[in-house]
Amino acid sequence: MDVWSIIGWGGSALVVWSLLQTRILRLRVLNLIGCVILVGFNAAIGVWPMVGMNAVLAVINVVHLWRLLRHRHDETAYQVLEVDKTDAYLGYVLDRHAKDITRFNPGFTPGASEYAFLVQHDDRTVGVVLAHDAGTGRAQIDLDYVVPKYRDFTPGEFVYRRSDVFTDHGFHQVLAPPRMRDSTPYLKNLGFRRDGDHVVLNLR
Repeated sequence: MDVWSIIGWGGSALVVWSLLQTRILRLRVLNLIGCVILVGFNAAIGVWPMVGMNAVLAVINVVHLWRLLRHRHDETAYQVLEVDKTDAYLGYVLDRHAKDITRFNPGFTPGASEYAFLVQHDDRTVGVVLAHDAGTGRAQIDLDYVVPKYRDFTPGEFVYRRSDVFTDHGFHQVLAPPRMRDSTPYLKNLGFRRDGDHVVLNLR
């Protein structure tokens, strides 16, 4: 097999692999790379219809990536809904993603959480944040979960940015989930800081 065949098969394999991704951002990036490789490959061997098709697909991926990244941290693109901890739809979301939640949050049980927030993108639920009262005006986050498709976008940040969802309940600080206390880039970008054994966010 010559070099061009390896490039052609490699580009095709990358496009196929991209379609198996659950994360939408990763899917678009890999698909774009595969399309660019195939544009070069088909141009080199003179298969112009395939050049045109892959060039169009590459442009489509670029447009979608621009839209995704443009709204990645846009508060107007996401809505935070507070729901009762016994809400049937909340229970459905937690049950549907129970295996994935347990994978990243071993030992997690939703029963102790007094406060529940759903993060919505249009009509889709993309994240769940659960918390309980830790005393002295602090809210302890029990769960900060994002569905796989949106995991590159950290939509849970919008719960913390809109501090009124906590201050309306009398909280002045939020404690990061124990499992996330070493996730410093994410937490630092949101304004969390270390305070003794905790990582905390002071609310406005």
